[in-house]
Parts: sequence; C-alpha cells; structure tokens
Amino acid sequence: MSHNKNKSGRSKVIKSKNYSWEGIDKHQYKTKGTGFKDIHRYSLLTDDFPELNAHTRYFEIQAGGYSSLEFHRHPHSVIVLRGSGSVILENEIHEIGLHDLVFISPGTIHQFQADKNSPLGFLCIVDRYRDKPVLPDENLIEQRIKDPRIKVKIKKKS
Repeated sequence: MSHNKNKSGRSKVIKSKNYSWEGIDKHQYKTKGTGFKDIHRYSLLTDDFPELNAHTRYFEIQAGGYSSLEFHRHPHSVIVLRGSGSVILENEIHEIGLHDLVFISPGTIHQFQADKNSPLGFLCIVDRYRDKPVLPDENLIEQRIKDPRIKVKIKKKS
C-alpha cells in the first residue's frame, strides 16, 4: 500500500451553516407546476457521488408553505431537521417535528405542510434511479382519500 494515497478516497465533509451547505446551491423545489408554495431544496449527496445508491436532498418549506400532493413508485426516508409541521400520508395526518422519521411507502399519496408557524426542514433520501412524481387528479383523490378532514387539509394551488 502506498503511503501517498489519500486513505479516504473521495470521502469528504461538507460543512453546513444556517441550513445551507458549502458549495451546494439552493434550488427551486420544482421548475413547473403550481401545486406547491414557499419551498426550496438542496441536492446534498446526489450524482456527484456515483458510489452511492441513493440521493440525499434537504427540503425547506417556509411557514405557511407546502410541497406538492403526489405519489410515486419509489419509497422515501425523511428526517425532520428543522421546525415542525404536518404530513399527509394518504388517509392519515401526522404532526411532525425535530428528529421525527417518516417512511413513505411506494404509491402513497403524500404532502408536507409547514403549518405550525415555523419553517419545516427535512432530509429526504431516495433511490438514485427512481420514477417521476405523479400528481393525483380529483378522481384519484376522491377514490383513495376517504377522510373529509384530510380532503380539507390538502393544498393544491399556490
């Protein structure tokens, strides 16, 4: 073994400050659509790290904002890092806060909302190769979401 070789290979530390990361740009949540409000993302560990089988992103929703109502075939692992809010998981609403974990199984209609007068920031870890989100139409919402409290809670227009 050569003593000149970097023992950590491409391993590195990316420093953070105030919920942003050195060398990582803040991006719009999505470039198309109107079913979300006051949300942005940081792509933390994604295609720059081909050794990883997953992508790690940080999303932050400002107070009063929300993500799109959507579903897809891939699962999500979510860890709340800032603030509090709510998550709709098909026919359930859950309050979420600092360090809570959320598992979103494939096909689950879901939406995050920063509805507790504070920002809601979370890491979202997904498969590197995944399908695009699908926005449910009114018919699908009517078929799958039975609880009237959830239908009222859903945000669809910004």
